[in-house]
Parts: sequence; C-alpha cells; structure tokens
Amino acid sequence: MRKIPRCMSTQHPDNVTVPFFSENSVLAGEDEIKEAYYVFSSLECDEQMWDFEGKEVDAFVVKKLFSKYEHFFRDKILGEDVFLTFRVPNPEVEKAEAKVLLETLESIPRCYDAAKLFYEREVIPVFEVILPMTTSSRALNRVYHFYRRFISGRQWECISNGDIEVHEWIGDFKPEEINVIPLIEDMEHLLKAHTIVGEYVKDKSLEYQRVFLARSDPALNYGLVSAVLLNKIALQRLAVVEEEESIPIYPIIGVGAAPFRGNFRPDLVENCLAEYPSVQTFTIQSAFKYDFSEHVVRKGVEHIKKAKRRKPLPLDEERCLELLTRFSSSYIMQLKDVVPLVSALSKHVPSRRARRLHIGLFGYSREVEGFQLPRAITFCAALYSMGLPPELLGISALSEKDLDYLSEVYKNFHSDMAMALRYFNKNSLSLLPDRVSSKIEGVLRFFDYEVDEEHSRAVDDILQSFKRGQTEVLTEKIARAAWIRHFLG
Repeated sequence: MRKIPRCMSTQHPDNVTVPFFSENSVLAGEDEIKEAYYVFSSLECDEQMWDFEGKEVDAFVVKKLFSKYEHFFRDKILGEDVFLTFRVPNPEVEKAEAKVLLETLESIPRCYDAAKLFYEREVIPVFEVILPMTTSSRALNRVYHFYRRFISGRQWECISNGDIEVHEWIGDFKPEEINVIPLIEDMEHLLKAHTIVGEYVKDKSLEYQRVFLARSDPALNYGLVSAVLLNKIALQRLAVVEEEESIPIYPIIGVGAAPFRGNFRPDLVENCLAEYPSVQTFTIQSAFKYDFSEHVVRKGVEHIKKAKRRKPLPLDEERCLELLTRFSSSYIMQLKDVVPLVSALSKHVPSRRARRLHIGLFGYSREVEGFQLPRAITFCAALYSMGLPPELLGISALSEKDLDYLSEVYKNFHSDMAMALRYFNKNSLSLLPDRVSSKIEGVLRFFDYEVDEEHSRAVDDILQSFKRGQTEVLTEKIARAAWIRHFLG
C-alpha cells in the first residue's frame, strides 16, 4: 500500500508575501520548479499539485527537479516518498483547453523514463491526475480509459504491417494505468459525490480511491455555512461508500487561509483537523506557506502529518440540507448587491500567479444568472479589503435556534466568525443598500469579536482612496491590509 499524503502543496495564489526564491511578485516558470523543491525539502510537505488547468506550467517538471536538485531526490524518491500530482483541464467544461489534457497525459510516460534513468530502477514518479469540475463517473472513466487505451495501450500496436510494436521502438509506456481523482466543486455534485465515486470504483480493482472536495468555490457560490455543510454531508456519505465497497477512500479538502475559504493557517491547523477528522489530505496553499514564518509553517505541517485520521463527525443530513438551502438563498440575494463593489475593487487586487481565466461555477448558477464574479481568492481579497468579511452574507436567514444547531455540527463556526470579524469595518456598510446593511448589522449581535484596529485603519485608507477615485494607489493599500491579515484572499 502506497503512502497517502497528508499535506498537498498547491499553487493557489492567496499569499501577499512574495517567497524569497521568486524573482518577481508573480510566480511562474522556473520559480514554480523552485517552489516544488522548497515545499518538499524545507516545509516537508509530502505532495505538490502541478496545475495544468488554466496555467502554463512546465511539462518537464520531473526532469528539471532531478537535474537541479539531484542530492535531495536521491534521498527522497519521487513517487514513493514525495509525490507530484497533475491537475488537468476538464474537456467537458474547458473546451479551449481540452487538448492540454491529452498533452499532460502524454507526458506521464516521459516522466517515468526520466525517473528510470535517474534512479536506475523502475520508479513511477507521476501516477495520479486531478479532474476538476467532475460531475459524473463517466467523466472520470473517460480520462482513465483514454490513458489505458490510447497512451499506454498503444505500445502494443505495430507501427505498420509486419513492423515492430511501438514499445520496441520507443520503449515501455508506464504506468500502464493512472488513478483519476475527482475534484467536485458544486452543490449538486458534492451531494452526489458518494454516487460518482461508488459508480467509478465498481468495475475496477483499485487499492484505494482519493476524492477532492472543493471548499472555496462552494463558499463563493453558496456562502460560508453552505460550503461547510456540503463538505460534511459529502464526507459522511463517502464514509458509507467506503464501507459498502470495501475500498479505502481518502478525501482531500481544498482549504485556504481566509476564514471564508477554510481558515486553514499553520497556527490553527488543529481546528481544521477537528472539523474534518475523516479528511486524509489538506491543501497547503500559498498564504499558508509564505505569509507566516517558516518555523511556524513547518510546525503546522508536522502537526498535520502526525495527526491520525478518524471517522467523520455525524450530522442530521435532512436538517442540514434545509438549513443550507435557506442560507444559500439569502446569501445569493445579498451577494447581488455586493457584486458591483467586488467588480470595482477586484481589478486592483495584486496578482501572485501567472494564469489564464478559470471558468468559475458561479457563472452557471441559475439563481444569479447574469452575474459574474472573480475567482474566490480575488473575491475574498476585495471584500476583506473594504472591511466587509464575506462570512457575514446570508447569516440573517438563520434564527438563534439555527445558529445553536449550526454550532453543534460546524464546530469552529463561532471561532471562524470571530476571526473574520476582526477585519470588519462598519464604514463598509455605507457602500451597501439599506436592505443589506441593516441585515448585516442585525447579525453582529450574535458574535463575540474584537476588531483588529490596525487592519481597520488600513481599510479606512482603502475606502477613502476608493471613494475619491484614487485607483492608482489601491493595489499597494490592498496589499498592506492583506499583510496584516496574513492572507490576500
């Protein structure tokens, strides 16, 4: 049985601090090769996501890691001790990027060739891919069978009649099959995650199955409370499939440093471990890595790796579904009044990664048809920067009784809200229609919190420049506020 990673470093650009090894503020190219080595060697993460979806990353990453950092990878075997996992475009959604999937899958046997030469034995350095926006087992099967039939499988075909087979000419194509990890991102399919996975594993002899549950996009689309409850319901249902199918299922959860996106910081890892005890792998995003001291980050990673995985926290699914449906409707209604502010400020949020536009799920949401939002990180950065934590949106739909129950199933609800409300600035309410600002003011009484005065002053400065149309200074001021928070968005 292979080692299943606990800490997956990702390329999510939620950091404000530029890492020391980067040549500029926007990470790209060779800096991301350096990053992979840094997270393995210094932070001791055991997995690095390599994101081909919406990014122009280096397809020769394995060869470059071996050539640049030979000493480290002689000691830590890539594919056995540390892991590189490709995230690929989903052709069903991202038509313009569809062939990038084929190019990425084609590169996997080439990675094997590089590892075999480097280690002088058979080592498979890359054998798993993440499929974003998964909505069915069929989508997973297409990737799985395409690789088996058209990439590794073609090695047995003759080049022409009477000629040699492909593998005799080019060499073996390994691995012969790959593991496909569904990344499930929207409400409908998070609630069907157990069905998607159950159907996918039925006709295969798999040692295990990993499942990636999104945390940021559900928060963007449906609000904080909905995102947490969706993940918890999915985890509970996946545990049932694990038992019924007699196959280990290892969930991954995509948590970020902002409370809205998970409140997963190196100094607070225990909270997420307690909230999602059945999760095997937690994402170590850029703010986690670069907006805290390296000592604190290493300590956080060490704590995660030592913690034992347990069963999911039980919850009443029917009650949670009713609550999240009511909450998400309220969130979306309030969000409509916030969209113009987010759109105006988000263009000034500093970039931290070179990437193309991602097709967000929010654009397909019928409840808010016609409204487009930026990516979750930029969305959060805009709202925190104006002193309006997005965690507040939608709360007015819940009664005190609802909040009491929520505190039972969402263990960190009040601590997450207290953290978010550190960045609340009452002056932000003047930018909103009365129908929204009055509801937000009405829910503040439910929470104990202490405003971060330094951040509040930074927000006042942003709001003043924003109202005066002094847009040329906004990026710098947004970065200053983010530095105080220890995350961009």
